[in-house]
Amino acid sequence: MLSLRLDRISPAFDDDHAIAFAGLVQTATLAQRLELRELLDKNVQLGEAPGHAHAGHKAMTLIHSALAGGECIDDAAALRAGQSGAVLGHELRAPSTLGTFLRSFTWGHVRQLDHVAGELLARAWTAGAGPDGETVTLDLDSTLCETYGANKQGARVSYTGAHGYHPLLASVAGSGEVVHTRLRGGHANTSRGAGSFLTETFKRVRKAGAVGALSIRADSGFYTQSVVSACRKAGAAFSITIRLQRNVLQVIEAIPDDAWTTIPYWQEGGAEVAETDYFPFRQKQAVRLIALRTHPAQGSQLALFTRYTYHAFITDREGETLDLEADHRRHAEVENVIRELKYGVGLNHFPSGRFAANAAWLVLNVIAHNLGRWAIRIGLPSEPGLTTRTLRRRLLCLPGRLTHSARRWTLHLPLFWPWQHAFLAMLQRIRAIPSPLPM
Repeated sequence: MLSLRLDRISPAFDDDHAIAFAGLVQTATLAQRLELRELLDKNVQLGEAPGHAHAGHKAMTLIHSALAGGECIDDAAALRAGQSGAVLGHELRAPSTLGTFLRSFTWGHVRQLDHVAGELLARAWTAGAGPDGETVTLDLDSTLCETYGANKQGARVSYTGAHGYHPLLASVAGSGEVVHTRLRGGHANTSRGAGSFLTETFKRVRKAGAVGALSIRADSGFYTQSVVSACRKAGAAFSITIRLQRNVLQVIEAIPDDAWTTIPYWQEGGAEVAETDYFPFRQKQAVRLIALRTHPAQGSQLALFTRYTYHAFITDREGETLDLEADHRRHAEVENVIRELKYGVGLNHFPSGRFAANAAWLVLNVIAHNLGRWAIRIGLPSEPGLTTRTLRRRLLCLPGRLTHSARRWTLHLPLFWPWQHAFLAMLQRIRAIPSPLPM
């Protein structure tokens, strides 16, 4: 095509066959196979609240808006352009209606939505996104979601000095899916409610079909007796960073020098690992304390004051010391999950002044995130590390056009799209999921 003078192009918003986000047919098909809308209609009962009707259609509109890159309620209006709704499998609702819907939530209704998330996890794992009997390692963490304005119910100044919320989340190591989440006020201590949260998480993954061993990894904010007790009660192993208090340092420094093993490090001979027994929380049952010590870089100011810096964690897991230490450091992968939630879906923004509405927003965005992860796991198993933003750019936010001829619907997509083979392969695998699923 010859180049044109751009000022000779006349825009016209008049194509009622155009679709802004044609690639959402992937996640919409997956949601339909998992019967997500029906699950929402059955379990989310808002009583006689103003936004109680057709909860499934409203929730699905918000979920698909998040997958399309929407960061606030108003962004959902983009889904109503042209024939976009035809590839989503549900009715679309206006932003004003969605706002009323979210404000209708109480904390009890948020728990209903939590139940939906748990049932959806079980259905997704049955459909092929599950761990297949292998050990399930859960990364437990919290994050700060900043908010702006003085009228956000429950938002407080956190320990970092930022104003916002402090949600808990548990994700599956490797897959990046979030199996449970809970919104808390911004002033919440990192470990507040972590014991009961973990108990719910263990029950959820067992009900979803996890038959293998369970273990958790967590940082020092979760070094509490309630977390360890919840793990032991559920029969789950744990690996938790320990706070380096004086008594812990004394135990580590008492380890003989010949017990330390050098590990690969950017500075040759700069890091060593050893282990010893430790009795946490004055309990009679000992656990393994595995410590990493590093030599301060030569010439640094830190080298003037100390010989070593330490990082340690307690664990009751079986295995070689070096393997467990390397695996515990991989807990840092949870930061990628948090980044995906904040910048892949809509958790860098909480839209309402009401706490329960924002808690519902959190759960709906987690469901959207998980739909993306499951679509990749089922549809593109060769690319498990694909981020939500990359998935959106390549396969979800495709312009398209829907036509009907000879009793057949055709979704026309751009010619020579670089990832068309991946698109077709993903859709074929998702459509192969039986409906209804055997439950």
